[in-house]
Amino acid sequence: MSNPHITEIKVRGYHLDLYGHVNNARYLEFLEEARWGFTEDHGSLEFFSQAGLAFVIVNININYRRAALMGEELSIATAMQKIGSRSAVIHQVVSLKGSDTVIAEADVTFVIFDAKQGSAIAMDGELRTMFERLPHWPPAS
Repeated sequence: MSNPHITEIKVRGYHLDLYGHVNNARYLEFLEEARWGFTEDHGSLEFFSQAGLAFVIVNININYRRAALMGEELSIATAMQKIGSRSAVIHQVVSLKGSDTVIAEADVTFVIFDAKQGSAIAMDGELRTMFERLPHWPPAS
């Protein structure tokens, strides 16, 4: 089991809403940026492109814990949480960089869509093996 992938983002003025904190919709962009980095760093983008496959997000559950403010540096930890037969879940934690202060947590459920078949495919064979090799969160105790 390896450590979660880390993406760092600095809160800028355009991330803020009228209340002076990061707008809740911006977290979706932060989380997506972190998932792209996770995928790029583990070399699977080329595999998906060549195979005509795509990640399709089917559900996102976010728990907001604390407002993020202008100039704060955020650290987004990303790792696999669960691999099912037709979908998988990536868990992401947004925290203040260098601290244990959690800003938000998200569980992102996705399927793998095959353009040729026009539908989601099973998480088996080479695909499942690839996901099993990615960083995973430790199992709950």
